[in-house]
Order: sequence, then structure tokens, then C-alpha cells
Amino acid sequence: MPQSTSSGHTAAAASSSPSIIATGARSWRDYALLFALACCWSSTYPLAKLALPTIPPITFISARSLIAFAFLSAILWMRGVKLPTDVKAWKLFATQQLINSTFPFLVITWSQQYVPASNTVVLASTTPIFAFLITSLITRHEPATLLKLAGAILGLAGTIAIVGLDALRGFGSEIVAEIAILLATISFACATIFGLRLSEYDPMVVATGSLLFGGLVLLPPSLIIDQPWTLHPTPTAIVATIVMGIVSSALGLMLFYVCLGRLGTLTTMHKAICAFRSASDCPCCCLARACRRTSRSACCWSWPASPR
Repeated sequence: MPQSTSSGHTAAAASSSPSIIATGARSWRDYALLFALACCWSSTYPLAKLALPTIPPITFISARSLIAFAFLSAILWMRGVKLPTDVKAWKLFATQQLINSTFPFLVITWSQQYVPASNTVVLASTTPIFAFLITSLITRHEPATLLKLAGAILGLAGTIAIVGLDALRGFGSEIVAEIAILLATISFACATIFGLRLSEYDPMVVATGSLLFGGLVLLPPSLIIDQPWTLHPTPTAIVATIVMGIVSSALGLMLFYVCLGRLGTLTTMHKAICAFRSASDCPCCCLARACRRTSRSACCWSWPASPR
């Protein structure tokens, strides 16, 4: 895969069509990567619940993005790989980051102040369905078969069964926040399709550049609105932010682009279902449960739906 020193024609090829998808037989390594992605992203909502009580959403997202950027930058430095300097590449990174992380996570993080995490999990697991609809009706960049649609629907049903049917009773009580989460899932689906334009770049380079843009674009609002120097985050919130930055953002985003290039849009989007199914047993969620036992303000799956 080309490094950051890709030539101009390579970048043009990457941005000319969203239909660059790996072909051929898929090996167990491909699905091992998908499972690793699921494990990384399964910690997103529980860790956010640990951080949000004492760290406002804008500051939280900016901090975790910059932590992830620093982590991946160190690895790129050890690999001897530099970030690209052409404007076209950074436009792609910026667009991808806006629709794949900055907008949806800002919306979801805000919504989690009002919507329990169990409900957030169910709503976010509709992402593969939206990806299927966009692929089938608009882009048609890969086959959207009924089998894939059935898999997305069954995955949603499985998520509901695991989270618990009791979670469905809470829907409608915070309709604005719930609609916002659905808009975020549509943004995730669009980002998965747009991300195919970046398949000619090193996945770690894409993740690093995107995270840098995401962290810097929210830094001024964080300084003006939240004034981080006046905050008093708990040790639990600080640890949750660091872990989320390294595991969910840095490693997760890098694996996302690897899977996207190897498996395509619809198969990669099923990572959302895998993530939520593995969430109850992932190491980060075990950490969340441990913190929950020692702090009354921490809760892995259900936070009181009241604004701060």
C-alpha cells in the first residue's frame, strides 16, 4: 500500500471513485481484523459514560482525538513514514474525519447525557441498515444483496436481545436526542462509503491525519466554551479518555481503514453489530465495570438521563 509519498496520480485515483474494493477470496485474517476492530470500538460508549460526568463533550472529543494522534504519530515516526503535504490528501482527511468522527461522535456524546447507553447501542446498531440502503439506492459501488440486508436486520435483533427488551421501553422519552443519534449513524454509513476514496493511502497515515484535523478543529470551541483549565475531571474520567483515545480512536480508526479496503463497505459496517455483541466482555468494558464499583458517578450501560 502506498505511503504518504504517493504521487499525484495516486491521490487522484484515490479520489476519483469510491468503489475501490478488494476482490478475491477472504481469509481468516480478514475476519480476525474485523473482530479486532469490534473489540476496539466496543469500548466507545462505556468509556464515554465514564468521562462525560466531568469532561464536557467538545473537550472530551478534542482530547481523545489529540491523544490518538500523538500515539499514532509516534508509531509513524518509528516506521519512518511522514504525513502527506498535498492539499488534496488533507481535504480527503478532513472530509472523512468530519462525517466519520467529529460530527457523529459530538452528536452521540451530547445525546448520551440524556439517553441511556443501552438505548444508544440499539440506535447506533442501525448503521449497517443505512449503509445497505445508501449502497443499494444511491452509490451502488458494490453488490447489496438481500442476504446482507438480512444479516444487518438480524444483527440489530441480536443487539436488542443482548441489551435487553427492557431498553426498548425507554424509547421516545428523549426524542430529540434519539433522532440526533440516528443522524449520527447515517453519517457513519456515509463515511464508510466515502472512506473507500482513501484506500490508496496507508491506513495509519489516514487515521493520523484525520485525528489531527478532528482534534484541532474542536480545540478552539473547547478553549472558548468549556475553558478546560477550569474543569476538575476525576481520575476515572482521565483514564477513560486516554484509553478511549488509544484503543477506540487510534487503533480502532486504523483497523477501520484496513478492513474497509479489504472487505468493502457492507461487510465492514457489520463491525458495529460485532462490537456491540462483544462489548460486554471486552477488556475496556471490564475496566469500566471495575471503575463503576468504586465510583458512584460511573456506569457502564445506564446513566441517568438528565442534563448536566
